[in-house]
Amino acid sequence: MGVEMKRSGIVFPISSWIEEKRFRWMVSSVMSLTLLLLAGTGSAAPKKITLGTVEDVILLPWGVKLPARIDTGAAKSSLYAQELRVQDNMAEFRLPVKYGGLRLRLPIVEWRHLRTREGLRRRPVVDLELCIGPKRLRTRVALDDRAALKYPLLVGRNTLSGTFIVNTKKRRVAPPHCEPEQTHEDESVLNSQEGGEG
Repeated sequence: MGVEMKRSGIVFPISSWIEEKRFRWMVSSVMSLTLLLLAGTGSAAPKKITLGTVEDVILLPWGVKLPARIDTGAAKSSLYAQELRVQDNMAEFRLPVKYGGLRLRLPIVEWRHLRTREGLRRRPVVDLELCIGPKRLRTRVALDDRAALKYPLLVGRNTLSGTFIVNTKKRRVAPPHCEPEQTHEDESVLNSQEGGEG
């Protein structure tokens, strides 16, 4: 007979005691795994939205539709801002005439250094609400001169992260279709008729 162990007044062989511990460990492991799996099914991550490398995006609340380059290689998003002026921590600019020429005035939330052909340039950053596919979201966008580029809006990782995946072999796979909010007067829109501008 092998080594024995006295437990609660009863003598057990060590091998029985080891088997009992092994059995309890297996049962508790299976129960823990089952609980983890059951808990995980109730809190499944939301499905990510697939985008192509080019998508139409709507600037909200103004309803301006712009083509955007969806670029996972760009860390931050940027928007083509014509006639950009900064005063009292506000950025005043015009969207390209091709897309309505709307003049906007938005608060600057930070400044960012962007790498360009000429080197680093300091650019103002504003918060914008975008409609990309079915998703309405707020994101930070640097205002930049994108005149030499094909798309007036660049959507970078700061906007894409956690919500979207990009299929680099596709274009325009997620047309914007966000639910409209109630319309109201928006003081960020400047009257484009002022000063004889058209």
